[in-house]
Amino acid sequence: MASPSDIEEASALLADAAASGLAVVPRGAGTGLSWGPPPSACDLVVDMRRMDQVVEHAAGDLVAKVQAGASMGHVASVLAEAGQQLALDAPAGATVGGVVATGTAGPRRFRYGAPRDLLIGITAVRADGIIAHSGGRVVKNVAGYDLGKLLAGSQGTLALITEATFRLHPLPPAAAYLTAEFAPADRAAAVAAVTAAARSALVPSAVELDWPGSDPGTLRVGVLLEGTESGVAARTEQMSLLLAADGGSPGVAVGDSPPPWWGRLPPSGPLPGGPGGLGGRASPQDQGGSGGDRPPEGNAASSPQAGTVVRVSFWVARLAEALDAVEACGAEADLRPAVTGPAGVGLLYACLGPDAGGDAVARFVTVLRGRLAGSPPRGSVVVLAGPVLAAGGLDALGQVPGTALMRAVKDQFDPGNRMFPGRVFGGG
Repeated sequence: MASPSDIEEASALLADAAASGLAVVPRGAGTGLSWGPPPSACDLVVDMRRMDQVVEHAAGDLVAKVQAGASMGHVASVLAEAGQQLALDAPAGATVGGVVATGTAGPRRFRYGAPRDLLIGITAVRADGIIAHSGGRVVKNVAGYDLGKLLAGSQGTLALITEATFRLHPLPPAAAYLTAEFAPADRAAAVAAVTAAARSALVPSAVELDWPGSDPGTLRVGVLLEGTESGVAARTEQMSLLLAADGGSPGVAVGDSPPPWWGRLPPSGPLPGGPGGLGGRASPQDQGGSGGDRPPEGNAASSPQAGTVVRVSFWVARLAEALDAVEACGAEADLRPAVTGPAGVGLLYACLGPDAGGDAVARFVTVLRGRLAGSPPRGSVVVLAGPVLAAGGLDALGQVPGTALMRAVKDQFDPGNRMFPGRVFGGG
């Protein structure tokens, strides 16, 4: 393992690795390292946590430049002093580079977007040691290629991210979490509630759906509203009426903290995001709670004990169809998946318990991919975590749109296939 202290050291390190033909695995805090297939080869782990500074915070411009090894908790604490935030729900101990590389966003991506949407500049080191820059420190900078959007979500397979510049948002003074529960016969009303909240002019920050596998009849719809005290109070009243407009829910619960299921993967662990989960608004104290402590390896939700996590993407208007498909495919594979996630952006996580066998998981994924296939496709299915990936028995990606283009980009950036080989395209 090597741990560079600046960009020049990182550049020299990757140049030496290239000369020796070493396979390189970038690493931050490790909170998302076990999401996705394991590397097919690993000669050198590059730990970025020595590069942990907020390089620049231009509060007047709502812009910050941060080194890749800085923890999200540290960044949150620095920005909170100016009443600002980097609006990405991520574990306090996760690093900025890791969050960008994995594309971690969380429930509030509904309002603020994913890392690629907040990036305005990035610095990275290519596999051959060449330093590449893109963008700048002003929001309207449009010079050059948008390298940031290319590297965001690339899982460390294209280059080593060393610095990132983000546009920021003010910290909202108030928040309200609304939860509506729907009985088995009222699934259509739950879907209508998600659709109504997502399409409303009430500016929700998150629109979530939770359908526990242990109690498959009950669906929960959650909405986060942020803003001024008076504004949140007024919008909460209107949103409560909207969530119950189609009937099916006996009432809407309102609180100033997220419900226990918010942003979490059953049965045991959090998704990468939020303090202990995909979170929502956390106080600066919560966000910085890990301080300088070395974060735990991996993530509870990605451990074999937590089973298999399957990400289902779909057109928001086809939420009902996606839920029907997950339920039907689970029944065909004799599984009862728990479903949760930001349904308001067309994304859900189907979670299969640790007792789900490899053959059953493979059948569930294969049949679900078949149901959502088409021209144009109605959705995509990606296996994020689970024993089936480590065993190499299932293609994590499947036939997602743009696979050929993704391979071409990988060949251009890393022709020797040395940056996290096997992470995106299993086996190579």
